Amino acid sequence: MPAGAGGSRPLIAIVGRPNVGKSTLFNRLAGKHIAIVEDVPGVTRDRHYADAHALGRDYVLVDTGGFDPESEDPMATSIAGQVGLAIDECEAIVCVLDASAPPMAADVEAVKLLRKAAKPTLYVANKADSPRRAHEGGALYELGIDRILPVSALHGHGTGDLLDALVALFPAPGEDPTPIAGAEVPRVAIVGRPNAGKSSLVNRLLGQERHLVDDRPGTTVDSIDSLIERGGSQKVLIDTAGIRRKRSVRAGVEGLSVLSAIRAMERSDAVVLLIDAHEGVAEQDARIAGLADERGRAMVVGLNKLDLLSAEDRKKALSRTREILSFAPWADVVGLSVKTGRSVGQLMTALDVAIAGHRKRATTGEANRFFAEVIERHPPPTMKNRAVRLFYVAQTGTRPPSFTVIANHPELVHWSYQRYVVNQLRERFGFAGTPVKVRFRPRKRRGDDA
Repeated sequence: MPAGAGGSRPLIAIVGRPNVGKSTLFNRLAGKHIAIVEDVPGVTRDRHYADAHALGRDYVLVDTGGFDPESEDPMATSIAGQVGLAIDECEAIVCVLDASAPPMAADVEAVKLLRKAAKPTLYVANKADSPRRAHEGGALYELGIDRILPVSALHGHGTGDLLDALVALFPAPGEDPTPIAGAEVPRVAIVGRPNAGKSSLVNRLLGQERHLVDDRPGTTVDSIDSLIERGGSQKVLIDTAGIRRKRSVRAGVEGLSVLSAIRAMERSDAVVLLIDAHEGVAEQDARIAGLADERGRAMVVGLNKLDLLSAEDRKKALSRTREILSFAPWADVVGLSVKTGRSVGQLMTALDVAIAGHRKRATTGEANRFFAEVIERHPPPTMKNRAVRLFYVAQTGTRPPSFTVIANHPELVHWSYQRYVVNQLRERFGFAGTPVKVRFRPRKRRGDDA
């Protein structure tokens, strides 16, 4: 479901002092081994992120470093700041306590922080690996908590009750937490690393048009959703730069930009990834672009501050950007200068094209005529001594364009042929600026693949 039509996935932060099992619980809820787990305090320093699914609902998990505000270690101070930022961003929080130990000073401070944040919070007594240990975890009620859920992240005990309680905190399906315009008005997330020019771009667009219809806080702290009109079409711009102004962050800024990007993308149809051409494209930019690709968002890349480069360096910057983001060749790269206004109009034109491609639909007849030509010109290769047959194709969704191909042996369609089909669909129907998703599925009736 597209963002802007109730498709936003809640962000859930997992917090607690060091060595209470936050990363183990994160891995358990995510259903995969993502976070590094060691029996050493403070292993998790930066936040980790994972898409998760429970009881028919999708959400995003955020794993944070151990919260210990009394520590004099500069790294602990940085972690405390990152935990605070994660709490600001998330809809709900899971606070992990240790059932095998009495409450500690860091637990007291964590509870104080969460009460001040006034976000929906579930308190979990982890390491309740046995009934006796679960009973001992009752000592945590000294913290003044009304309800504590005993769990064993290591063995999975109690995680079912935790998920029931967690999903109950989610917004109702289809509920839009930030109604600002009709569902048909596309939302555009302006994302990128700090100081890439995100706020400057929004300010320039608003200043040129003098057409601010609505200006209200979104679900992101200090973020502003602005409805603009250009060339007769409306867009809601989601500026994420304000998050940096929340507080001074000496470390972990790269992790912050990822959280900002996730939050904005969950509420958007399209993404403008701004990159500082003077600093050059970085791994973090590729990571943010990957998040947009994974979430099926239309995307345009803006290579900003070209006015600071020579003509030769501009060519190198454009080439390097396309090289680093080669996994998303469908995303147009536009060189511009937000400061001078150079090529900002070109960026917006590319964005219009990407949004149109993102919403485009081909009829079943058009898709199958195209498909017959593709198969005749380049049939799928035989795999494991089996002939792979593709019977028909249908577009099953938009935002992004999604297709289902019915085959006799879908598991044998080689990845290179899958990529070929995607590229041919993009070329024929003009799905510019957007990912195209293709699934290969078997026929429902038996015997059809004989």
